[in-house]
Amino acid sequence: MNPVKALESHGQAVWLDFLARGFVAKGDLKKLIDTDGVKGVTSNPSIFEKAIGSSDEYDAPIGKALKGGDRNVADLFERLAVEDIQNAADVLRPVYDHLNGHDGFVSLEVSPYLAMDTKGTVAEARKLWKDIHRKNLMVKVPATLEGLPAIEQLTGEGISINITLLFSQKVYLQVAEAYLKGLEKYVAKGGDPSHVASVASFFVSRIDSVVDKQLD
Repeated sequence: MNPVKALESHGQAVWLDFLARGFVAKGDLKKLIDTDGVKGVTSNPSIFEKAIGSSDEYDAPIGKALKGGDRNVADLFERLAVEDIQNAADVLRPVYDHLNGHDGFVSLEVSPYLAMDTKGTVAEARKLWKDIHRKNLMVKVPATLEGLPAIEQLTGEGISINITLLFSQKVYLQVAEAYLKGLEKYVAKGGDPSHVASVASFFVSRIDSVVDKQLD
C-alpha cells in the first residue's frame, strides 16, 4: 500500500501545505486525494506568493481583474486567493461529505498584519467566510493574545477556524477554552455545532529546527 495512504489506518489525516491554480485545475490535487488519501489543504500568503510569482497561470486572471481599473495589491490578492480556495474546496467536498464534515477542509488565513488586531481579524474572517461561501472552509486565525477573543467570537458565529502560530501547551489550552466558549455561545443562540470544525496547528517544523541545532 502507498505508505502515505497507509497513515489512514493509524488515524492520521494528511493535509497538503500547498496550493496553486494550475495544480487544482489540472487534476493534481484530485490525484493526491485519490492515491495518497490527502484529506485537506492549507495555504498562507507565502504559498500564494510562490504560486503567483513562479508561473504565468495567474497573468490572465490578473489582467481580467484590472480591466475595470486599478486595484490595490491587497484586494487583487484576495480576489485571486478566494477563487483558488473555492476551487480547492470544491475538489475536497466529496471528502468532506464522505466523512460527515470531520475532514476535507481548505484553510485560508486572515492577513498577518491583523495578528494584533482583534476587531480587524474578526471583520476579515467574516468577509472571507461570506465571500468563499464553502462549508469546508477553515479561516486561519493566529493564537496571539488578540487572536484568542477573535477565535471565541468567530466560533460563536458558526465559523470554522484553523488556529495557527501555536508554540506552547499553555497557549494551546487557552485556544481550546476559547473554542469551547465559542461553541457554547453558538449553541445558546440555537446554532447546530455539528458543522463547526476547528484544528489547532502546532508548528512541528519549528521544533525540528531547534532540535536539529541541539543534535549538531
